[in-house]
Amino acid sequence: MEPILSVRDLTIEYAARRGKVRAIRSVSFDVRRGEALALIGESGSGKTTLGLGIVQLLPSTARIAGGSIVYRRYSDTGQPMRETEVLTLKDADLRRFRWAECAMVFQSALNALNPVLRISDHFADTAKAHRYLSGPRQGAALTERSRHLLSRVRLDPDRVWRAFPHELSGGMRQRVLIALSLLLEPQLLILDEPTTALDILTQRNIMDVLKELRTQLDFSLVFISHDLSLAAELADRVATVYAGKIVEIGEVYTIFRNPHHPYTIGLIKAVPTLTSDKSELTSIPGSPPDLIELPSGCKFHPRCPLADDHCRREEPELIDVESGHRVACWRWQDARAVLKAYQV
Repeated sequence: MEPILSVRDLTIEYAARRGKVRAIRSVSFDVRRGEALALIGESGSGKTTLGLGIVQLLPSTARIAGGSIVYRRYSDTGQPMRETEVLTLKDADLRRFRWAECAMVFQSALNALNPVLRISDHFADTAKAHRYLSGPRQGAALTERSRHLLSRVRLDPDRVWRAFPHELSGGMRQRVLIALSLLLEPQLLILDEPTTALDILTQRNIMDVLKELRTQLDFSLVFISHDLSLAAELADRVATVYAGKIVEIGEVYTIFRNPHHPYTIGLIKAVPTLTSDKSELTSIPGSPPDLIELPSGCKFHPRCPLADDHCRREEPELIDVESGHRVACWRWQDARAVLKAYQV
């Protein structure tokens, strides 16, 4: 499949009193047409910064220090129409890209929605800002499409359309955001931990909605999460992010059945399952590194059970270990030893 998004050597830094926070360090990956790519990792690993960087919504303290983000638009028949360097977009072009081509669903729906506007006003303001469905029947056409999207995310349009955000539950607000993000029919959707702070039944509902929508509308998806079980269910490919870099990327089945990076293995071993008892669970020792004063060599070596002098001296780059599976680890061939080390 052809890539719809190509990120190459992207570097993002934040300005802080102590120095530069290197949140994203020379990250490269592709998002293919129609696929779901999950970015997983601990809090503070850089996942959200990466998503915000793609849509150019970084705070004023952040800057993109290098790299490129290339977006490709395809026709309904799958033919490439145009190629855009996102980092060069300004003003109106950037505004159009952010919703018509690539939309983002943020982590907290209550913060993303305006508390004094009804749900219908959110759809109307979005359409007006992007000059969507212009013409004499704009109001009727917008209402029809918006209510159709609300029904697609399993909401009752009659119940939700005139409601204020505070009148809806957390799961309902999250689904409203998903419907709103699809209003302008983008080809790429970024979801930043859309199920955070929701109960397990609501999480299940949102996962089912996303899978249905991907099948029906055929958009690409970047799913940011620290919940590996959700990533395993929704994603086609998984990328593990640590200290601002992708340290492992591959097909979802490969990553969860045959991981090669010690950090990925540690994340998987820390997830409880229905068939395991608590004695089988292990946690990764230590804490994520300081992104201002990063350790030398491999940034995971202070927490890695197999780190040696080579790991402490030189940082590895992603290499192909099998078809479609890339790992940044000097000792990736010792994956079984890592499993045993975490079990001690």
